[in-house]
Amino acid sequence: MSLKIGYRTLKTAVGAGLAVAIAQALHLDFYGSAAIITILCISVTRRDSLKVSWARFVACMIGMLLSGMLFELIGYQPWTLTLIILAFIPIVVRLKITEGIATSSVIILHLYTVGEMSFSLVINEILIITIGIGVALLMNLYMPNSDRALRHYHKEIELHFKKILHELSVYLRYGESDWDGKEIPETVELLSKGKNLAMRNIQNHILRYEDQYYYYFKMREKQFEIIERLMPYVSKINKTVEQSETVADFLDEVSDAVSPINRVPYFLDKIKTMKQGFEEMPLPTSREEFEVRSSLLYIMHELEEYLHIKDRLWNHVDKKKL
Repeated sequence: MSLKIGYRTLKTAVGAGLAVAIAQALHLDFYGSAAIITILCISVTRRDSLKVSWARFVACMIGMLLSGMLFELIGYQPWTLTLIILAFIPIVVRLKITEGIATSSVIILHLYTVGEMSFSLVINEILIITIGIGVALLMNLYMPNSDRALRHYHKEIELHFKKILHELSVYLRYGESDWDGKEIPETVELLSKGKNLAMRNIQNHILRYEDQYYYYFKMREKQFEIIERLMPYVSKINKTVEQSETVADFLDEVSDAVSPINRVPYFLDKIKTMKQGFEEMPLPTSREEFEVRSSLLYIMHELEEYLHIKDRLWNHVDKKKL
């Protein structure tokens, strides 16, 4: 069995070694702790890394100040350490910097181990913290490019939408279909993975809070909810009427047009024309025909909402990128 090393594991290993090397070169005490801080500060995204690093730095400063005061006032005893932790944790929780508890504990234990406060010790600890956090931020400058994966999800989702809409048209046209429906759960998974990756991509840009792909996946997710809503109505139609052919043709046309290109106005006009045509047709002659035509009108209503969703979110999507 081959051993696969991920990019984050590689960054952590390189960062830990680099942090120790720098701390050793500066002849710092407890230089190994620089590696621990680096490991703790390497995160999944750049933005998260900055947040965690800031929390750890502030918490370390608070921990060093608090422990230095109490150790000097009460003494370097185990029960003093207990009091420090009892006082320290509520403070960082209140300040919402709990990520710094582990790192600060290391610094506090350094002070306890030395058994005295001195200017050189404070500088030593600040340098260890700075080296650990700095190396972690340096390692997190590299993040894998997710554009290729995002384009893959985008393409697969559009293929699945085409297939699903086409199969719905087949059922409306013939009243039966041998489709196994496997694209339904696959689409759910693709939408989830694509949206999560797009969100992570946003978090990897410090000053960017929007992502074109994220809006695209969100749009398709809302459209897919509509497809799921209308499917039971399609499956209930077991009699073909003239209007079934019309709606089936429309679904086929929408299926062929699934793409980032905005053809919403064209299809909305077509639905309006179809509705007018339905109104001009003779009234149903049987209860069964009435129910079929009612289901078809509901399907048209949902398809109209399907199109409006794309129209509302279209301005957020960068057509060139997609």
